[in-house]
Amino acid sequence: MDTRVREIVLRDSSTPAIPNLEMGGNVLVTRLDEIVNWARRNSIFPLTFGLACCAIEMMSSAAARFDLARFGMEVFRASPRQADLMIVAGRVSKKMAPVLRQIYDQMPSPKWVVSMGACASCGGIFNNYAIVQGVDQIVPVDVYVPGCPPSPDALIYALIKLQQKIRTQRLGMLLELTPRTEPPALETSDGTRAIEASDNEVSL
Repeated sequence: MDTRVREIVLRDSSTPAIPNLEMGGNVLVTRLDEIVNWARRNSIFPLTFGLACCAIEMMSSAAARFDLARFGMEVFRASPRQADLMIVAGRVSKKMAPVLRQIYDQMPSPKWVVSMGACASCGGIFNNYAIVQGVDQIVPVDVYVPGCPPSPDALIYALIKLQQKIRTQRLGMLLELTPRTEPPALETSDGTRAIEASDNEVSL
């Protein structure tokens, strides 16, 4: 003989009773922005993009002592198509600048950039013709990390600040652009503007 066990859920007077809800079920009410941003900020995949001595500190932040995996960012990807965070660690030469921009364009959206160290942020001690004076001239930067070189815990602090920024972002609206319906105007031999008839129009 089947025995049915019914869980008794106590509700106060301010909690509304939802009809057609199984007893003991859980209901989560939140915004879509909160869920998406929660998933994004806890599963950031950084890109392996070390350019100078700051890259040693970036590697140390993923090692056992600092353990970047505590924040869900331990998976450094070698492909820009699998990464959503570019950590520019080191000075950027003008020969490397178009390569950096190309890799940034290959990353899927949404994507973020962290400028690590004084050389990446403002050129540092390399105030000459060969070094880009700030990586923000090439790509948009979200968080700057000061220092020469900054310590691994400074990078972790910057990544926590990036997580706080991602938490406050709103989902963008998808805008669909309609094709232009007006046919283009053409110049005639006498200088007047004439409109070319489209193929679907019937001339009488």
